[in-house]
Amino acid sequence: MLNALIVVWRESLEAMLVIGVLLSWIARQPDPVVLRAGVWFGAAAGIGLALLLGFATFAAQSQLAGASLEIFQLAMMLAAAGLILQMVLWMHRHGRHMRRELEDQAERNGGAFGIAVITALAVAREGAETVVFLYGVGMEAGGVQLAGMLGAAVAGFALAAATGWLVARGARFLSYRTLFRASEILLLLVANAMLANGIDRMIGMDWLPPLADPAWDVSALLDDVRGFGRVLADFAGYRARPAGTLLLASLAFWSFAAWRMMRADSRAHAHA
Repeated sequence: MLNALIVVWRESLEAMLVIGVLLSWIARQPDPVVLRAGVWFGAAAGIGLALLLGFATFAAQSQLAGASLEIFQLAMMLAAAGLILQMVLWMHRHGRHMRRELEDQAERNGGAFGIAVITALAVAREGAETVVFLYGVGMEAGGVQLAGMLGAAVAGFALAAATGWLVARGARFLSYRTLFRASEILLLLVANAMLANGIDRMIGMDWLPPLADPAWDVSALLDDVRGFGRVLADFAGYRARPAGTLLLASLAFWSFAAWRMMRADSRAHAHA
């Protein structure tokens, strides 16, 4: 549930930031009323597109069973991990220039329709990533688990709204950049957990060899089936008895993420 709250919080905050930047630019234009309507129309359209993706995802699942359903769920789980990684890397590279890039796009597409398209694409992108992620962590489950995940998603959206309001009122104490840097680590931990679940499934399906299994056993110190160890397993991909293949995949994941982020930082400093 914590994973759902964090991702929905971050995705919603990004969408709200886009809308905020566009509204700030519109306020400086000679005819803001029509352009402002375009923003809200685009936001509604983006939410509608994300909901359509959610409907299509569950409709596809309802037509599958057995091995086909298991493969579909595995693909969605790995896609969720990949989307989270891609989102973190993209924002790490472009986040510092987002306001300028959005304002440049708004200048080039200055009509209400152009503003609506920009907003719709931004909101739909964040919403689509959220849909895929929620499915990847088990949105298909019913009962208490589904209700808890929906509650966490609503809480994440409310937290994003509160965060945006607080930052707007006191940016000198807490900036978007600070929030995004902290959330990058949290999201990478979530993506690693998704990857770990996917690797475990592929080993169980005999698609991947486990190699050393287990590579070590620390279950006597911190088990991963109950208590704090279970929280770490769900949130960050912790395993008390990890397979060697899982360790290699996690090492590759973190090495790639660190390399891309350091590369983006070096390029930013070179052009500063």
